[in-house]
Amino acid sequence: MKKLIALVVLIVLALVLCVACGTEPADTPAADTPAADAPAADTPEAADGKYVKADGSKIKLGFSVGSTTEERWVQEMALAEAWCKQNGVELIAQSADDDASKQLEQCESMITQGVDVLIIAAKDSESIGVVCESAHSAGVKVMAYERLVRNGEVDYYVSFNGVHVGEIEAQMLVDQYPTGNYIYLHGGPEDFNTQLYIEGNENVLRPLIENGDINIVAEQYCNNWSADMALKHTENALTSANNDVVAVLAPNDSTAGAVVQALTAQNLQGKVGVSGQDGDIAACQRIVEGTQTGTAFKYLPALSTTAFEAACNIAMDRTDIVDEKATALTDNGAGDVPTIWVPVIWVNKDNIDETIAFHRQKAE
Repeated sequence: MKKLIALVVLIVLALVLCVACGTEPADTPAADTPAADAPAADTPEAADGKYVKADGSKIKLGFSVGSTTEERWVQEMALAEAWCKQNGVELIAQSADDDASKQLEQCESMITQGVDVLIIAAKDSESIGVVCESAHSAGVKVMAYERLVRNGEVDYYVSFNGVHVGEIEAQMLVDQYPTGNYIYLHGGPEDFNTQLYIEGNENVLRPLIENGDINIVAEQYCNNWSADMALKHTENALTSANNDVVAVLAPNDSTAGAVVQALTAQNLQGKVGVSGQDGDIAACQRIVEGTQTGTAFKYLPALSTTAFEAACNIAMDRTDIVDEKATALTDNGAGDVPTIWVPVIWVNKDNIDETIAFHRQKAE
């Protein structure tokens, strides 16, 4: 029966991702309430259903992604290309292949090619900010996408609330494993979001650590969000703790998969809690099977749609629409950046069918 349920979940997830790439953008529900409706996004008026500038010319967007080694970033590129094609927007999209210097060069090239808005999913949050000066000198607006661009004058930031993501990751474990030894893993230190996730983790874990309910037996970063590094850290921590561990806080679903691999080698799968984020298909299967506790589901079509609609509004000089949605400010080291938060959904074994069914219905 479990295998049948897992197969159904995988099929539905695949349909959601495929349909979402070729349909109108889906609304996303409020965080932690997967069946709740959210307000529809504003869509600017445009000739023939397309986004165009005031002079009638096409909008040109640049989309720079730091890496496509993880499943979610491959999806991000596909979503962006499909949305822009559907809406008559010219797109230059490139991956820096985990090379921060290459990403800077690609961004400079996009500016030279005359993009109206440069959308950056940073490989290195600290170093990429220097491109903002070049962009603004050329009249190009800069949007930070999911990962904050620091130390530069960024015009807008569109992301999931990283602190809230971190809180969900920790809370899903604490609810089921309120006492005992924890292995505490972090994402890549080069990604500023990692610090936001840690802040959220600490909001939940710190009181329990201080009163002695939870004991951290190992705490390690996984550089570049490496699953191999997560596997190694977990194996070492299990050895040093003699397998006396009740939960592993894995920073995302990719590293969670490696954690489950290490646990399985010790016959601990399903007995030790494992967190995650992103809502990868493999993670959803693990949740159904009981080897992963849950995931902070970041619905990528909602993030992509929100960002690219905002970028088009900026290119059309309709920043009032964007400003209405930017309900927060984020300090990036150079100033406060107007921020649009996309809701995060807490997915576990109890609500995974309802959550996936909701997004399938919205995508259709």
